[in-house]
Amino acid sequence: MSNQNAFTLINPQNGNLAFKLLSFEDNSHFDHIQRNNYFSLIWVNRGNGKVKADFAEHQFEEGSLLAFSPYQPFMICTKEDIEGIAIHFHPDFYCIHMHQKEVSCNGVLFNNVYQPPFTRITDQAKATFQMVIDQMKTEIQNAELAQYELLISYLKIFLITASRLKNEQLEESKSTPDSKEPFILQNLKDAIEDHFKTKHSAGNYADLLNISPKALAKLSKNYFNKTLTDLIAERIIIEAKRELYMTNKTIKEIAYELGYDDEHYFSRFFKTNADVSPQLYRETVGFGKMV
Repeated sequence: MSNQNAFTLINPQNGNLAFKLLSFEDNSHFDHIQRNNYFSLIWVNRGNGKVKADFAEHQFEEGSLLAFSPYQPFMICTKEDIEGIAIHFHPDFYCIHMHQKEVSCNGVLFNNVYQPPFTRITDQAKATFQMVIDQMKTEIQNAELAQYELLISYLKIFLITASRLKNEQLEESKSTPDSKEPFILQNLKDAIEDHFKTKHSAGNYADLLNISPKALAKLSKNYFNKTLTDLIAERIIIEAKRELYMTNKTIKEIAYELGYDDEHYFSRFFKTNADVSPQLYRETVGFGKMV
């Protein structure tokens, strides 16, 4: 096996990164704000630190898998060197939205606004990941027939293993009395899912749940480490990205479906929260660039 640290495949049609496997021995790759147009899986084998993602900060331990979506801002802060493996893949290479039934990682590993963006890796999962990564390294150096298809198969094993593990850990946390969320927060999650297209303010949800805005804000901050306004904004942006990625709808149509009559106001809101305009997101990540 080669001692090479990075293995990269480039999309020949546009010159963009398609797939990359990177071994890292310090934090130099992630010690500044990342806003990439691809998915990132960062498996930290040694060391710990703090991850800043979207509107929140979280502590992570050795043996954690961090997962980030395209243009999701994140940065890793450490006081010591960390070591591990990063897998980057563009949605053109593998689209988790189109293959949700196969891997079920959207809303679990990626785009889960209520949970920290990492999973604790068990010894069993570690063995699976190492085997899959070794196979990926071999295949990426082997430009034979159906190379992409085989790499995607390995990536799917990685994603399914990680998603199952994350789901198990979410179920365990629900059944642990000390960490159980107040019932009102499950109602809040349900309310945001049901109404984020029509209700955009924190006050709307306080009214729906018959609780004072101040009390609901405090609960949101304590349990999700985010303000209620941030939670709502994140959920709207995730839906907007999905529509930009998966459909040919105009930005005006998407804005209207998400409850914004003013396309320009929606575009400013999107750019504030996603760091790119809806049009640029579509051109660099979404389906719109292929038609």
